Amino acid sequence: MAERSQTAPEAGNLGRVDQVSEFEYDLFIRPDTCNPRFRVWFNFTVENVKESQRVIFNIVNFSKTKSLYRDGMAPMVKSTSRPKWQRLPPKNVYYYRCPDHRKNYVMSFAFCFDREEDTYQFAYCYPYTYTRFQHYLDSLQKRNMDYFFREQLGQSVQQRQLDLLTITSPDNLREGAEQKVVFITGRVHPGETPSSFVCQGIIDFLISQHPIARVLREHLVFKIAPMLNPDGVYLGNYRCSLMGFDLNRHWLDPSPWAHPTLHGVKQLIIQMYNDPQKTSLEFYIDIHAHSTMMNGFMYGNIFEDEERFQRQAVFPKLLCQNAEDFSYSSTSFNRDAVKAGTGRRFLGGLLDHTSYCYTLEVSFYSYIIGGTTAAVPYTEEAYMKLGRNVARTFLDYYRLNPMVEKVAIPMPRLRKGKPPSYKHPILRGPASNHPNGKGDKKSSVNHKDPSNSF
Repeated sequence: MAERSQTAPEAGNLGRVDQVSEFEYDLFIRPDTCNPRFRVWFNFTVENVKESQRVIFNIVNFSKTKSLYRDGMAPMVKSTSRPKWQRLPPKNVYYYRCPDHRKNYVMSFAFCFDREEDTYQFAYCYPYTYTRFQHYLDSLQKRNMDYFFREQLGQSVQQRQLDLLTITSPDNLREGAEQKVVFITGRVHPGETPSSFVCQGIIDFLISQHPIARVLREHLVFKIAPMLNPDGVYLGNYRCSLMGFDLNRHWLDPSPWAHPTLHGVKQLIIQMYNDPQKTSLEFYIDIHAHSTMMNGFMYGNIFEDEERFQRQAVFPKLLCQNAEDFSYSSTSFNRDAVKAGTGRRFLGGLLDHTSYCYTLEVSFYSYIIGGTTAAVPYTEEAYMKLGRNVARTFLDYYRLNPMVEKVAIPMPRLRKGKPPSYKHPILRGPASNHPNGKGDKKSSVNHKDPSNSF
């Protein structure tokens, strides 16, 4: 009996399967919902296999021509008896223009099934689902940390939560306290799963008892919306929301019914911007993954003011010193018309000269360490490590290094009562009939925490 392929239950994507022969199958990616342009993310399972059965899978309808598959990237695989994701050997993966498929680019990979009772799962990159994200936040909330706050800023069209996290010392939320705010967002493009691992690395570090994390909490207020497009994530889209919108092109005028999550975040940022006596919005960083570039790198804005432009380069330069996988040479500053609706561009134009707005990109595949030419494939842990290094770079930027020496070993405190917080509007998307789914130089300070290797 032949094996059976089907889309994965959550964040899955497989549109159609054509059997070419006993040993070969053509697989078609399902386009993003309500938008036929984007076909990149795939995530599917195969069951009912035979031991030692060898097959070739051809993914035949990618919407992009350039791909890291040309540079050695390979799909991910796991199975029920081996639940840890692994990359297939690159020697088994081929990326080429195929005359049999209208000269589209095809990615073919050979695979040998070895356990009949297993269900196998293949994906474009490490999946990070909406359900996993909710379980992660639930586990943090149960720890009852007095410097971690979670609230629902709004809901998506399909009524999924738009979570907002605030990480800071409770003293910074008291009436009359001035707040230096770092605002971070992720997963506006749902198929860019490395964004969630980087974001989790930032969160894990900031809530830890590492001396650097404690100093950062004392001096800064971190506002984090880790998943801006929960419907797209749940549905297995690559770039768009349920209704087919690329949300990162709608910052100029987001609709409360068509783009409710974006509308909610923008309202909050404008609210903070309009209260300069209380809040100084110092940084906005939107985290993405890149399908053709190596390493981590940033996009920034171009300004007429040369001094402001130079100041904007400081943070990525410092990050390059802390993170071996971050490339300053790949970092660029632009004001392309096509990017006008992005968070980075819109907020760069809205906020004043004391604020810095960036897109942080990280490769779907690998990084190259300075002085070498070998590509090091990213793991889930390596993505999270980049997040930890992003967080610790704020210590260098604000020159808080001397404060670390003064921090004593703490006793974790539990939250007492409900602390004051920003009054956020609760925005609700319209009712839906859809089913609801529930680098080369080291920093001068290098305090080691056994749970957080840098």
